[in-house]
Amino acid sequence: MSDSKPVSARDTRQRIVTAGIELFRRRGYTGTGMKQIAEAARAPFGSIYHFFPGGKAQLGEEVIRTSGAVYLGLVAANLDPHEDRVAATGDFFTAAAATLSELDFADPCPIATVALEVASTDEQLRTATSEVFDSWIDGLAAYYAAGGIPQPAARETASSVIALLEGAFMLGRAARSTAPVLAAGRAATAIVRAVLPGE
Repeated sequence: MSDSKPVSARDTRQRIVTAGIELFRRRGYTGTGMKQIAEAARAPFGSIYHFFPGGKAQLGEEVIRTSGAVYLGLVAANLDPHEDRVAATGDFFTAAAATLSELDFADPCPIATVALEVASTDEQLRTATSEVFDSWIDGLAAYYAAGGIPQPAARETASSVIALLEGAFMLGRAARSTAPVLAAGRAATAIVRAVLPGE
């Protein structure tokens, strides 16, 4: 009797999306071909169009929204246990710097990679990246508001922190250094400290 398990359609679809997340993060949207995704997913080439009849654009949108939700969950998991919003923000940037180094200065964020490429050329993907960034800002703003930062300052703070992180990733990749991320972390904690009541 064989121990092998049948591969479900859902498994195949998930492997395709996972491969897309990794390849788009490392190579970008335009630098990744559908054949490369099929090979990385260990899936028949035709299966991509079975699950994503809209082709690369549809798969790209799925990758953006799926990875965006995963990253939002990671942010929440890292921040929620911390009551000290200033310390939590600093720790988050320290962890981000470590991740950048572990990835050998490849882009850790597939959303930013795709957004930089398609913002002026593909409205479907631009909209998806914008909505994902908004969801991150909303989630972070809720965390800051729960810590006592009033609206609209909580959302403005969250937007600034996300912008600092994404910009620092770009500078860190170019310099092959974690220094920009750590510097951005110091700036982010200063922003959070400045708007917290009683600080």
